[in-house]
Amino acid sequence: MEIQQEAQKDSGAAGGLKKKVYTVKVNPSWCKSCRICAAFCPKEVLSISEDGTPVVSNPEACTGCMLCELRCPDFAIEVIREEKEEKGEEEGGDGRVG
Repeated sequence: MEIQQEAQKDSGAAGGLKKKVYTVKVNPSWCKSCRICAAFCPKEVLSISEDGTPVVSNPEACTGCMLCELRCPDFAIEVIREEKEEKGEEEGGDGRVG
């Protein structure tokens, strides 16, 4: 069973047409509950559940630094990055430019 959440951040592109989307996947069957992932996360995206496994509790704060994935000794965490285009109106909001 995999648990996944999505976190979105602006890419800083002019007009904000692209977003970086980070999906953090936790595979609890591989996790030994060492808590290293939560300890290394600079934005506290991961928290620890009552049974000791990590939970993605603050996905919108994810910056995609991948420290959780890189430090996990059991390869139980995966951070997936995608860039997606936003759907939006042109300047003026009614299709007119100018």
